Amino acid sequence: MATSVIQLKVGNMENFVYIVFDRRTKQAALIDSGWETKPIKKELEEKGLKLLYAIATHEHFDHISSLEDIAREMNAMTVAHRLSGIGADLIVEDNDKIDLGDSVLQIIHTPGHTPGSICIYDGSNLFTGDTLFIGTCGRTDLPGGSDEQLFNSLRRLMELPDDTVIYPGHDYGPVPYRKMGEEKRLNPVLLARSLSDFRMIP
Repeated sequence: MATSVIQLKVGNMENFVYIVFDRRTKQAALIDSGWETKPIKKELEEKGLKLLYAIATHEHFDHISSLEDIAREMNAMTVAHRLSGIGADLIVEDNDKIDLGDSVLQIIHTPGHTPGSICIYDGSNLFTGDTLFIGTCGRTDLPGGSDEQLFNSLRRLMELPDDTVIYPGHDYGPVPYRKMGEEKRLNPVLLARSLSDFRMIP
């Protein structure tokens, strides 16, 4: 694996943001930003990383409030899915690839929490935003949410290797990250075998 991951908790809604960087070139991508730029800039500067991209998993304010600020301050490009409504520098679609030094970030479109929700996969780690949490998943009762779309998006994520590490957008679970194989064994939303079963989960 050519990448390393820095997990930071920011703001007052248990948000996680991530810096994923290519170990050889020190090129980095930020996944979501929350409200704060200071802890993000501190990590980038202390580790000598060059931020190329600030990626939004979806458009909710608690994930992107400082996205444009950090991108501007670090001379990086903002990135978002076409359906997110975010006026990003780089608009992405499902299965698009973003080069990061010797590494590649794959965009996986995962609608359900919002129409433009995405996950980012680097071949070993999966950054899930509000699509999948440790032990649960994102809500669908906000504008643009869809039970059926989220159920299908989760089925798609389950096709990834069991040793894929899930990094969620909030610290809502018993642990801050977990492997897909364990999540498939423990998470009720991944154990649901049908949409009707999924809808019955509290």
